[in-house]
Amino acid sequence: MKKSVNLLLSDDEKVKLRERKIKISELIRFAPDEIASILKASPQRAKEINALIEFQSIPSLGINFATELIGQGYYSLKQLAGKDAIDLFDAFEKHVGAWADPCVEDSYRLLVHYIKHGETGKKWWNFTAERKAYRAEHGFPADRPARAWYELPEYKK
Repeated sequence: MKKSVNLLLSDDEKVKLRERKIKISELIRFAPDEIASILKASPQRAKEINALIEFQSIPSLGINFATELIGQGYYSLKQLAGKDAIDLFDAFEKHVGAWADPCVEDSYRLLVHYIKHGETGKKWWNFTAERKAYRAEHGFPADRPARAWYELPEYKK
């Protein structure tokens, strides 16, 4: 597990942790129902926090990737087990309506690798050559979004 993960906690949630003398880094030890109780949060919010913890447990995958997975309706690695990295990436691009930076595809490849093999020391950039070889042979889907991710209004410049 990483030393720290970004859980996108509100100021109120941080206050509740301080009142209980619980560090943010200690939330990884709690189940979603316990997180809900500690933070006086809804079950949905606790599920999101738990997902942020679980997804960021994968080396080199951070908060942005974790929130992208949640945005697509995934809340656990178990939900993603058996899925194909290329299919997940192509679905992600359709979901956001734009083509993504190539490192995002590498991150999906790492995600699937991690689910299958556990911690092997690989980071997302270890999948760059594999992605390049695959795309050189197979290209992208014909219906791939034409707009780039950095053209989206929510992209922070």
